Amino acid sequence: MSVITGLLQRLLLYLLLVQLGTMSLGWNMIAWLLHPLLPRHTGTRVGRAAISRIYRIFWATAGRLGMLHIDAAALAALRDEPGGLIIAANHPTMLDALVLVARLPRGVCIMKADLMRNPFLAAGARLARYIRNDAPRGMMRCAVDCLREGGQLVMFPEGTRTVQRPLNKFRPGISWIAEKAEVPIQTVIIETDTAYLRKGWPIWRVPPLPVRLRVRLGTRFAPRADHHALLDDLERYFVRELAPAARERVAA
Repeated sequence: MSVITGLLQRLLLYLLLVQLGTMSLGWNMIAWLLHPLLPRHTGTRVGRAAISRIYRIFWATAGRLGMLHIDAAALAALRDEPGGLIIAANHPTMLDALVLVARLPRGVCIMKADLMRNPFLAAGARLARYIRNDAPRGMMRCAVDCLREGGQLVMFPEGTRTVQRPLNKFRPGISWIAEKAEVPIQTVIIETDTAYLRKGWPIWRVPPLPVRLRVRLGTRFAPRADHHALLDDLERYFVRELAPAARERVAA
């Protein structure tokens, strides 16, 4: 890669990040004003749809610039599905939540508590009724309530980005939430050839471009009373699905 090409790619990445930051900050200012004015149901619907729209614009811009090849068409089957649903995905990079929420306007994220104080995220997340993870029992109760109201809960059972290939050991909670809310768990497999925003990769460091990312639907698991068995079955399923991808790069 020539010096000029490298500088151009760095400039484009920084412009993309500025675009995302500007849209996020602008929406959070609006969300801060709307939160006390809108009825809860309306605010929730508007908040989730707005975040989804921002991320779709971001990914569309990245695609037009040739920086990203993303195949997430499979998620369209979930977009208008009625009722609550847990969407369980592996978590190779920090991009994953942005990809899923962009395609799922009813998507709800469980967020780290410190992000709820981030000026680029906090007000919008509160309007969308995203869920804090600082109190496990409270978090799970909120997740159940969200699903009973028809939300689509985006969860990463690893709890953090993958550091142990093909994936980290699953944390408990997801199978309990599914049983209490009486909703199924739809698995989603994320495959990527990039190390960008994996653990330890700073956001400003340019990766080899274009970044390629593919999302596909996996098996749907019914809730069951034996939470531990369901969690074990989920983890084994993801290991089987991801083991080949851990040895091969995603096809162009």
